[in-house]
Amino acid sequence: MTQNNLQWQSLRVVLKNTVLFGNDPSWELFGILTVYFVQGVLGLARLAISFFLKDELGLNPAQMAALLGLAAFPWVIKPLFGFLSDGLPLLGYRRRSYLVLSGILGCLAWVSLATIVHSTWSAIVCIVLSSLSVAVSDVIVDSVVVERARNESLEKAGSLQSISWGISAIGGILTAYLSGWLLEHYSSRVIFGITAIFPLLVSVVAVMISEEKIVSEDLKRSFIPRAQISQLWTTIKQKSILLPTAFIFLWQATPSADAAFFYFSTNELGFQPEFLGRVRLVVSCAALLGIWTYQKFLKSVPFRVILGWSTFLSSLFGMTTLLLVTHTNRALGIDDYWFSLGDSLILTVMGQIAFMPILVLSARLCPPGIEATFFALLMSVWNLAGLVSGEGGALLTHWLGVSETNFEQLWLLVLITNISRLLPLLFLNWLPIGDPQQEITSEFTNSPPEIIDSHSLYPQFIPEIKLVITEKPE
Repeated sequence: MTQNNLQWQSLRVVLKNTVLFGNDPSWELFGILTVYFVQGVLGLARLAISFFLKDELGLNPAQMAALLGLAAFPWVIKPLFGFLSDGLPLLGYRRRSYLVLSGILGCLAWVSLATIVHSTWSAIVCIVLSSLSVAVSDVIVDSVVVERARNESLEKAGSLQSISWGISAIGGILTAYLSGWLLEHYSSRVIFGITAIFPLLVSVVAVMISEEKIVSEDLKRSFIPRAQISQLWTTIKQKSILLPTAFIFLWQATPSADAAFFYFSTNELGFQPEFLGRVRLVVSCAALLGIWTYQKFLKSVPFRVILGWSTFLSSLFGMTTLLLVTHTNRALGIDDYWFSLGDSLILTVMGQIAFMPILVLSARLCPPGIEATFFALLMSVWNLAGLVSGEGGALLTHWLGVSETNFEQLWLLVLITNISRLLPLLFLNWLPIGDPQQEITSEFTNSPPEIIDSHSLYPQFIPEIKLVITEKPE
């Protein structure tokens, strides 16, 4: 073996054991991480969207919350994309073709926002299409990630998911400050134009997904949505899956005050885009810190324990926002800017620590044979809950009379939303005590044979999923 080969092998070992959390480096892994990286980088336009809706289109807080809630709709119907990808190949490919199309769609949506959008309805359409682009690409990479996650031991659970979400957080870090700085110097439309470049990266890395072209003879028997739906319905009725799924929905569905707080930050506190970019930088770094903390110290803690405590602490620390909206921080001698930075840091770390076990739990709830589609279903439940959260927050904002200039009842909105976070704790016993895969295996073992044998209902699914990861050792 040459010196260069020895150095490369040594580098692979270092990358695997330190940076990649035990995952062997490969071109396919690079492609997967690129998709997650783009998801993080797209945060470049997040502030631009908010200021565009607020200043150029003149929306009030309730209207903004309702509109941005609609952006979650493509994520609610993720199982549909799973069905299409698994059973309806385009040009002979189930994975690569959909990644290419999603990248092109995202680029066109952002270019439209940069050039031809001048009304609320056209803005809604383009924002939803940009969200659709990310949702489709997310389904594809999730199918690979979940299949690999199933082969991890509980002690190693979440390693690939941690690195995937970590690379997304890095993408957010790289663009967080820029998102505000660019708004200080350029218009929202310029930023939308810059953002349009990144979805094309997803189209480029599509060729890195290992996949064999489907021949025409296999095409007719590959699309069996009725069997897929039957298998999903049989699966979701299992108690070991239904109750944790219901908890995931309740955990995410509590109302949010984010839109109202954005207006308070800009109109009342006078925060400029550049400072809000600093806040986003702190939030992105804090998210990475939360992922590292979970991976390093908490990944073996039972789901009930970590979700119980993290939910309680998130609600408790969330109450600190009351100090800011009532200006009590000023009486305590704490500047608004520094208080916002510190508060964002703490709340994001706690939120990410709470979110990681939800993600790991979702992956380990997936029964053998329908990983991609079922994980997409779980994530659609998660995103439906997010839509309910956003629309619920919009209704509360409207009922309490919080507007772009009236923040007298904002403290009550913050109080209600934080207290509501505690409601899922009433159903904490719906979560598994140990590894949910053991309970799922037990239930499926006691089920009729036609439920166990997913190959009889899914003849094309298992080979297809395994095909995607042929270059990545187990």
